[in-house]
Amino acid sequence: MPAGPAGGREREILTAIVETFIASGEPVGSRTLARSSREGLSAATIRNVMADLADAGFLEQPHASAGRVPTAEAYRYYVEQLSGETHLSRENESIIQDTLTGVTDVEEFMERTSHVLALISHGVGVGVTVATSGSRNALEHVYFSRLGDQKVLAVVVTRSGVVRDRVLRLDIPQFDLDLAARYINDNFRGWTMGDMRAELARRLEQERSEYDRLMKSIEQLYQQGALASNDDTQAVFVEGAANLVTNQVTGQEDRQRLQDMLRTLEEKEKVVKLLSAYLDTRQEAVRVVIGLDEALPASNLQNFVLIGAPARVGGEVMGSLAVIGPTRLDYQHTMSAVSYIARLFDKLLNESE
Repeated sequence: MPAGPAGGREREILTAIVETFIASGEPVGSRTLARSSREGLSAATIRNVMADLADAGFLEQPHASAGRVPTAEAYRYYVEQLSGETHLSRENESIIQDTLTGVTDVEEFMERTSHVLALISHGVGVGVTVATSGSRNALEHVYFSRLGDQKVLAVVVTRSGVVRDRVLRLDIPQFDLDLAARYINDNFRGWTMGDMRAELARRLEQERSEYDRLMKSIEQLYQQGALASNDDTQAVFVEGAANLVTNQVTGQEDRQRLQDMLRTLEEKEKVVKLLSAYLDTRQEAVRVVIGLDEALPASNLQNFVLIGAPARVGGEVMGSLAVIGPTRLDYQHTMSAVSYIARLFDKLLNESE
């Protein structure tokens, strides 16, 4: 990795090139910079500095007659120089508030967040969120009711107040259903759904030679999905994939990278792996990762960036949120939005308890 630009002039010109390219998407020439130079630098002087920056690995020239564009190292340097304290525009703050205020369910919050992140990334990035299971999505109680021949209503209520119900094709007497519900409520209240089912599976296997009516009823309910929940497979929300299609360069290599990225976003387990690889549950600030090829080496994601943060409620990580897009993102704006939503997540869901 190259060291940073040597002097103040080099740093200023590199910053101007990055910001100009982010705004326009077009290679930046020395004449463009000269017209906006606060120091009144000539195009020839800027051209010499740009040559030095290219030699140092911060700029590249896509075509012989074109201007220069930032490399991944230039973006990394640029992000390092951004101040930690950033502020959203009032317009975007209002959009976020209007979309998220009043939401008390983790999954609904994450679904809406993926939409609002795509919206305020100026049509360049994709909003990606993952809701994980936690104590707020732990079991509060279950209820089973016989609806008639071969039909049972299974109701699962979580600690956060989410109610999930499903009708199962089972023929179990109401008395046995009540026993099964009492056993589950007495033994597993407060357990996450995944942990509860893992323990139930262990107990059913362990007591297979000594089944009584209770355990046989529980096994039937278990096998038919009475205790299934979205919490087992992390809920993944992706919004704004069309942004990548409309804002990418149309060269053959870029089209291939875009197709690889879209395929990755279609596979939810890869999205979870991507966010898990780069967002540490211990981190306190927004993280910016430029070049995503380490997490998924075969996915050709070296020209994409992730800006994300974990979502916490009272210190407990309940998921993660991020914007994924090409390196030509408005970094400061996106970092501000991600940070603001992460804080809002903690505030709103804490208040709902």
